[in-house]
Amino acid sequence: MRFRPCIDIHNGKVKQIVGGSLKDAGDQAEENYISEQDSTFYAKMYKKDNLRGGHIILLNPAGSEYYEATRKQALAALQAFPGGMQIGGGVTAENAKEYLDAGASHVIVTSYVFREGRIRWDRLEQLLQVTGREHLVLDLSCRKREDGAYYIVTDRWQTFTDEKLTSELMGKLGAYCDEFLIHGVDVEGKSAGAPEELVSILASCEGRPITYAGGIGTMEDLERFRVQSGGKLDFTIGSALDLFGGKVAYDVVKNYY
Repeated sequence: MRFRPCIDIHNGKVKQIVGGSLKDAGDQAEENYISEQDSTFYAKMYKKDNLRGGHIILLNPAGSEYYEATRKQALAALQAFPGGMQIGGGVTAENAKEYLDAGASHVIVTSYVFREGRIRWDRLEQLLQVTGREHLVLDLSCRKREDGAYYIVTDRWQTFTDEKLTSELMGKLGAYCDEFLIHGVDVEGKSAGAPEELVSILASCEGRPITYAGGIGTMEDLERFRVQSGGKLDFTIGSALDLFGGKVAYDVVKNYY
């Protein structure tokens, strides 16, 4: 169990947002924090502290007027910590190699693989031809529906798929990827604690490293997460971290094992 840092970029700025609030229309989001620092500031910090395996997420779609500014920030972060960070947000079989060549250790993919509510196994195969399994992270970020189950969401967490998040599904997908990244979108940016039932699902999975993000707002939340997960899951803290205006000390969690 280790801390995985993050750099979330929206409208060309490093930000922390409330996950479910992100809207493509007007490039809007409910913001918890807007950094005065650029992406390279954080990437250099993570490099200095040898925090490998964190993620850079582009939160604007390719059609946005802010996309190029967001992409520029993302590429700059990769160059500041080559081989040290993963990148996601609009990754496809067509552009994955560009990000790997720019210094990403892995590309993170959701929407390209999950289309029209289902898994596109053909697209997953296309990605593997470009990245290989060892450079691919599948983002299975999810939200709870009325039936009480967690379903994978796409398009910057705006669109529900028909795919339930289960250990069986993760077992199948694990044959295609090196790691999983999973945001609990319902609690993302709210510092309300990690949902115990979701953590339990993830902790029951074997075979691939899993990084969980969402809701860990205090050291007490983190300790509960450690107990609930049996120490099997890595974790990200965003809005609650003092780097992003919160109260959880980066200097403490960077050494958390």
